[in-house]
Order: sequence, then structure tokens, then C-alpha cells
Amino acid sequence: MAWYPPEVVDEVRLRSDIVDVIGSYVKLRRAGSNFLGLCPFHSEKSPSFNVNPSLQLYKCFGCGVGGDVFTFIREYENFSFTEAVEFLAERSGMTISAGEMNEEQRKRESLRNQILEINKKTATYYYALLKSEYGRTGYEYLKNRGLSDSTMVHFGLGFARSGGVEMYKYLKHEGYSDEVLKETGLFKMEEREIRDKFRNRVMFPIMDVSNHVIGFGGRVMGDAKPKYLNSPETKVFDKGRNLYGLNYAKKGKKDAFLLCEGYMDVIAMHQAGFTNAVASLGTAFTENQANIIKRYVEQVLLLYDSDEAGKKAALRAIPILRKAGINGRVVSLAPYKDPDEFIKAEGKEAFEERLSGAVNGFFFEISVLKSGFDLSDPPQRTKFIHETAKKLLVFRDKVERDSYLEAVAAEHGIIKADLKDLVIRYGNSYTEGYQESRETYAERKTREEKQKKGIDYSYRLFLSWLIASPGLYSFIKEDVSAEDFLDETYRKAAGLLFGQLEKGELVPARIIDQFEEVESQSLVAGMFQTEFETKMSPEEREKAFTELVYKIKEYSIERRMRGLTDLNKLQELVKEKKKWQNPGNLHISLKDGERYT
Repeated sequence: MAWYPPEVVDEVRLRSDIVDVIGSYVKLRRAGSNFLGLCPFHSEKSPSFNVNPSLQLYKCFGCGVGGDVFTFIREYENFSFTEAVEFLAERSGMTISAGEMNEEQRKRESLRNQILEINKKTATYYYALLKSEYGRTGYEYLKNRGLSDSTMVHFGLGFARSGGVEMYKYLKHEGYSDEVLKETGLFKMEEREIRDKFRNRVMFPIMDVSNHVIGFGGRVMGDAKPKYLNSPETKVFDKGRNLYGLNYAKKGKKDAFLLCEGYMDVIAMHQAGFTNAVASLGTAFTENQANIIKRYVEQVLLLYDSDEAGKKAALRAIPILRKAGINGRVVSLAPYKDPDEFIKAEGKEAFEERLSGAVNGFFFEISVLKSGFDLSDPPQRTKFIHETAKKLLVFRDKVERDSYLEAVAAEHGIIKADLKDLVIRYGNSYTEGYQESRETYAERKTREEKQKKGIDYSYRLFLSWLIASPGLYSFIKEDVSAEDFLDETYRKAAGLLFGQLEKGELVPARIIDQFEEVESQSLVAGMFQTEFETKMSPEEREKAFTELVYKIKEYSIERRMRGLTDLNKLQELVKEKKKWQNPGNLHISLKDGERYT
């Protein structure tokens, strides 16, 4: 994978105005000097997604995500940093060239590239085995499942032999070290034994949205356990950030995704022409996966197996989809077990009819709830109606709740007025409960406010203040260094910011790019956009900033003193601490930039 030098990244950033880029994904409106919109990374009805054109940063004050234009594209499109740079360069009409990496970057990128390279070779090897005599068992299994040769090629299906070290020997012959092979998750490496993880299995390569092979799933031939085995998470494989088949499903123009249980369901759907099918990767459906889906569609049709386990999986997925702002609907596959079985028995047109008749997710929840009661028994019918009223409280919007209430009452023969009275009663009791617990809530908020005045908040406020008034740096640089920020992320951010200010420049977005993990980028974006009281007088602001410097220094000294056994160093720190215990010893004027000691 290519790497681009800082000057190239800066040029791409310069030509990619964050308001213009994000505005092509999110409807933004001006709010003072910034722009506001509904966050694309979580469901919300009131805009809390803030885009700052002067800093070229964004921050959602609802879910906490934040970063620069590259972070946004990485998160929204599920790209790597390099892919985000290339995407934005192409968007702005730039032709860019790769450059040289430093040693740390080379090692990190080399490992990632080697893992992807190994995965690709492994997938090719498995595919070759499937078409050989050794893979006859797997090939016949797939044929018996109704898959065509072209479908097997399309999804890169393969076969892993039962030999314990075949893949390991092949990759060692290709020149890869044990250190790198261990990082792939393809092997069980114990002190005295190395074995292939996948043996005697039909293999399903897992691809990301850019068609890189990032992991594998394997279905055992025979009765061995587990039936399905999946790659562990690696430097290139994060189950929570991917869905099987998403690389193909995202290309379609459908207004909904078909969410299936497993690999074979997705493959069978695509072969039948339903190329908008995806599946979670060997785990229960997660909020993260729902948020990824939200980037492409606003409706999901659930195609889980019609057995009890499938029903429970659907009941778990519906609230997750609802929370992400996705309309989840359930497709009935009865009397067939799964989509593949249905299509083989009834055909594509009958399946399309089932899709069009998908049941609203909430109605499905109520129908399952109803099945647990004997409605011919008055006490049980009463309990069912009460439980239904409680479930209706999931809808916060009154109009939406009333619409569902009316539909549920009509469907299940409940008197609408009675059901509405129950909803109001339970709603009021929950509100009263909330009022009763308000003291506890208030206490928790008080604790949070106190924590907000703690050292982490002081760090954020200090860095934000320097960005707002960069001229202050020249008056504090003799006293405050990056080493005074004891948290690693804050220390790195402070060091990068001080480095820019030392050179007389200020590009906060460039600092964010120095952090590889998106979570760290969001944290740093928050550091640089912490609000402080703008209504303070100049004198009050001067005092506040001065006290902030003292708080950071005093905390830094105290932490360095802990566990120190060198008496001379301890005495030096004690002496230094005394200097910083009296804010009156230092005064910084925000008005004229003078510094008095």
C-alpha cells in the first residue's frame, strides 16, 4: 500500500474543505461561525454534529466522534488513511505520488501489507485446492448446496486440507517469518507445536469494502466441532467494522440490505440476484455494524433462520437497528429454514413476494410477545395488553407512538382507549421513577462536573486556549512542556502542537493525522475544541489561564514525585513544587501579551 509524505497530505487537505466534503454526505446549516447537522454516525433528531471551518475539524457532541476531513472519510467509507487520502485527492482532481516512510511507519505498514499479502496468497491457495483432487469433498459440498462455478469464483471460495501444517509450510517456503505468520491468525502457535488453524474445511475469504482479504471463515466437512471457525481479530481484521458481502452489497442501488445469518445465506442470495445481502461475521449483530449499514441504506430486511435461534437473533437485532435509525423488518421464511432453502423450493418470484411482505420490526416483537400468552385466559390476555403498553414506550415521539398504538390495537383486538390509558399510566410511573431518582442523577452529574474540572479537562482547555490564542505560547513555553501532560495521547498532542507553534504555524488537523486509531483522533479533536467561558472579562480570563498553567504544573510535579527514591531529585521537585503552589507568582496578560514574574 502506498504512503504519502506530509506535504502531499497537506495539499490534499488544503484542497478538501471539510464543510464541502462533509456537506456532500450530511445536510449542514450555518450556526454562527460553524456548521451543524445530524450526526451520520449515530441516530439523533436534534443536530449535535458540529463542523468547524476555521480549524477544519468536526465534532459530534452527542456520540463524541470527531476528527479532520481524513478521519471523516475513513469512518464514513470504512477506508484506511491512505485510501482516504487517495479518495480525496481524486475528488479534488489531484494526481499524487507516494513518498518515503520513517522506520516506525515502514514497520507498521510492512506488517499490515504482509498480512494482506499472506491472506491473498492463502485465499488463492485454498481456491486452487478446491478445484484439485484434494478438495473434492469441499467442491461436492458446495455443488450440492447449489452453487455454480462462477459463484465460487466470485466469492473466492476454497478448501483447507486436513493436514496439520500444509499452509504453514507453504508460507514458510514463500519466505515469511514466524513472527509475521503469528500475526495473521492463520496458525495455532504453541511452544512445541505449530499447526494450521483451518483444516478439512470449505473456506470463505472475508473481504473489506476495498476487496482486500482480511480474514477467513471455514465450514468443517463432517461432524467435527466447531461447525464454523473464523479468523481471530488481527491488524487488518476487526469483526465489528465489517460485514460479509458488504464489498458487493454497497455497489447496488437498492434501498435496503438483506441481513442474513451466515456466509452461505449471503452467497445463495447473491447467486439468486439479491446482491444486497450481507451477514455479521460469526458474532451477534452489533451497534457498530448497524451504524455501518446506516451509511448505505435506511432499511434492513432480516432473513434469519425460521427456528427458535433465528427468532431470538431477530429480536436482538431489531432494537439495535432502531437505535441506529434504521427501519428493521422481518421476513417470514416458514415453512423453510433459511433463504437458500426457500428459493430452491419456491423460486425467486415467491421469495420477492416474501420480501415485499416483510413485517415491521415492532409488530414482529409484539407477535412474538403474544405467542407467550394464552389469550383465551382473561388474566393472561390482560398481562399481554399491559406488556404491550410497556413496549410502546420505546417510541419517544408522541406522533410515532400513537401511530403504532393504533395499529397494534387494531391488529390484536385491543380497545384503543384502554391501551392508550395504560401507555399514559406506565409513562407517568416511569417519569415519577425518574423524578425519584433525580437526586442520584444530579449527584452523578455533579461528580461528572467535578471530574470535568480535573486534570483531563485542564489539559483539553489549555490546548484549546492555545489554539484560540497561539500568541500565548511564547509566554508559557519556558514553563510548560509536553512532558507535563502525563497521559500518553495528551502528551503526544501537546508535543505536536508546541512543535507547530515553535515554527509559527498552526494546523490542528495535521496533528490529528499523526494518530493512527480513529478513537484517538476523536479524542484529539475534542481536545482542540473544548469550550471555555467566553463571557469572562479579560482580567478573569487572565486569572483563569494562569491558574490553569499552575494546575497542570503542580499535578505534573506531584506525579513525578511518587515513588521517587533519588533524594536529590526529590528535593529539586519539592523546590519546584513550592514555586507553582502560588498562582500569584506568575501573571500572563491576555490583553497585551506581557508576562510578569
